[in-house]
Amino acid sequence: HRWSKRLEPKSRRPHRTRPKTWTGALIRAVERLRDDYPMWGKAKLGPLLRAEGFETSDSTVGRILKSLMERGRVQPVARLRKSPKARQAYRRRHAVRLPKGLRPERPGKAVKHFTAYDPVAKWTVAKAANRATAKAASLFLDKLLAEMPFPVKAIQVDGGSEFKAEFEQACADKGLALYELPPKRPQLNGAVERCNGAWRYEFYAVYDLPTSVERLNPLLDSFQHLYNHHRPHGAL
Repeated sequence: HRWSKRLEPKSRRPHRTRPKTWTGALIRAVERLRDDYPMWGKAKLGPLLRAEGFETSDSTVGRILKSLMERGRVQPVARLRKSPKARQAYRRRHAVRLPKGLRPERPGKAVKHFTAYDPVAKWTVAKAANRATAKAASLFLDKLLAEMPFPVKAIQVDGGSEFKAEFEQACADKGLALYELPPKRPQLNGAVERCNGAWRYEFYAVYDLPTSVERLNPLLDSFQHLYNHHRPHGAL
């Protein structure tokens, strides 16, 4: 009781802290993997390290990452989601309010990304296109059926126009059940939305990518193989 009534309570830190047990080889392995996958944390790097023969836990990997961040050897992962309080405290340094009457005068380059995801096997297939049309979606359907390692029986899509017309007819011709989500219900497609987050933050935000669809699709195939065969999934 006397200890709790102090104006400045004493520290709770133990007098003898546990010494660090990790080796230099483990530190170098963590730093190497983090350089290869800068958006992966201890839950992803831990299984990869154990597959390489290191006897370590995810918590130890987290402590090593923290130590490397404090020394400036690796960069901390950007916060993907911020609390409302953090968003209110943030002030833009470069962006300004859109001036009234400002209109675009020259065309830009847009790339549309199609993602398919199986929530049970944690398997994804992706393809980039110049436009999000029903014809492009039907061509992506051919790639999906060819590269999924199991037969596809049904597909769930949102109400976008790219999943109608030729795409709907292609599903009917191939004998696939097509389920359309009700409006304003993205939570019903949460698995593919989470997979889209992995594509956005682990692929597009990390690498310097070409703007040409022809050059981008081989890189998409490479990350698709990484996601399906090497990226650790907690549920599996």
